[in-house]
Amino acid sequence: MKKWQVAVIVLLATLGSWVGLATQAHAAKYTIATDTTFAPFEFQVKGGKYKGIDIDLLQAIAKKEHFTYQLKALSFNAAVQQLSANQVDGVIAGMNITSARKATFDFSKPYYSSGVVMAVTKDSSVKNFKQLKGKTVALKTGTAGATFGKSIQAKYGFKIKYFNDSNTMYNDVKVGNSVACFEDYPVMSYGIKNGIPLKIVSKQHEAGDYGFAVKKGKNAALLKKFNAGLAAIKADGTYQKILNRYLHAKESSITGETASSRTFFGLFSQNLNTLGKGLWMTMELTIISIILATILGLILGVLGVMPGKLGPAISSTLIYIFRGMPLMVLAFFIYIGIPDLIGHGFKIPAFIAGMITLMLNEGAYTGAFVKGGFQAVDAGQMEAARSLGLPYWKAMRKVVMPQGIRIMIPSFINQFIITLKDTSILSVIGIVELTQTGTLIIARNFEGFKIWLMIAIIYLIIITLLTWLSNWVQRRIN
Repeated sequence: MKKWQVAVIVLLATLGSWVGLATQAHAAKYTIATDTTFAPFEFQVKGGKYKGIDIDLLQAIAKKEHFTYQLKALSFNAAVQQLSANQVDGVIAGMNITSARKATFDFSKPYYSSGVVMAVTKDSSVKNFKQLKGKTVALKTGTAGATFGKSIQAKYGFKIKYFNDSNTMYNDVKVGNSVACFEDYPVMSYGIKNGIPLKIVSKQHEAGDYGFAVKKGKNAALLKKFNAGLAAIKADGTYQKILNRYLHAKESSITGETASSRTFFGLFSQNLNTLGKGLWMTMELTIISIILATILGLILGVLGVMPGKLGPAISSTLIYIFRGMPLMVLAFFIYIGIPDLIGHGFKIPAFIAGMITLMLNEGAYTGAFVKGGFQAVDAGQMEAARSLGLPYWKAMRKVVMPQGIRIMIPSFINQFIITLKDTSILSVIGIVELTQTGTLIIARNFEGFKIWLMIAIIYLIIITLLTWLSNWVQRRIN
């Protein structure tokens, strides 16, 4: 063989071995989803790191079984939906093993057995289930407490209100909108011990076992590793140490917070870095999305006023679809629905999915007012330009569009404000923007009023600056 042929063969063999090693390395690293607000099983501590029974168990098991993983913190519902859509390889989130879930997921051996309790405000007269008749009970979607509450609803005649996170559920009881909530005992006990003004008034009712889940028929190797690692850490005492660390320790020893850090300014200074990261994500999403939405809106606006029927029909249809679809539904459809439809391991990163969601939704609104802005330009302007010999598209670009855009500039700035606020909805697909950052902080310290006040002030400062900019531009135009 000639030297160049030998060189090519050696190069191809080397590349093949590299690809093989890279594939093996990639296969050994899993994406594991978890909940964000289910202390003491999972919660965020200062600095943005996640801790909890589930987090530490997973870390210990991965160390025993020599596999690596990327942790993806989501709401419980989003985590389960992403597992169904093959967006993640597994879920560990205090997930009860039920017969209904077994139809969709394969579970590990149980790693914790829990009981459900009923909690009420400290001054409540409700002491048993019979006193719930005709009243409202708060439940967190997807939890053992929700399953138990639903199972006894008909017997005791109470109404149900569902929430996506524990802190909001607790506060609904605290302010009196609901008279009670059902929650897993360790979660409720941890919350009460660390400042939630509720009390437990029932015994523990069997809720079943928690398990690590993978999609049915998928990731059998990961499930096998989890089971083997779980057995190993139970045998060497690591499992019990982890439980003791969270179930029998004071909150301050886990989170590193003190009484002084729970003041408004203490919380602000302690979480400044975390809030800054959330704000940066919000601004990044907003700026990129509004640029793309403006481009899409200009295209839809031009199509909407062009001669003939095809362009206006396309414009009207797209505006109707994406303006009429709720933003949350659109986000779930893009992030979970499309990968589930395509299959074959196809994934869309959360940031990209959020950006596309905002671009389509805000682009539709932008397209509507762009179309209106072009139509607001006197028709005689176009007629005069055409009479001077300008082609249609050149007349649009040189005559109509500059006048229309001048009219629409304040609307563009207002749309920027709307997009900024709409980013908060994207927390449902796991994007940790400013609002989700607040939720994660509250899950740790239960200081809902102070944290949401901080978030509100930050939003108001940014929106005030943008409003001033809009008014200044309006004055300049006038």
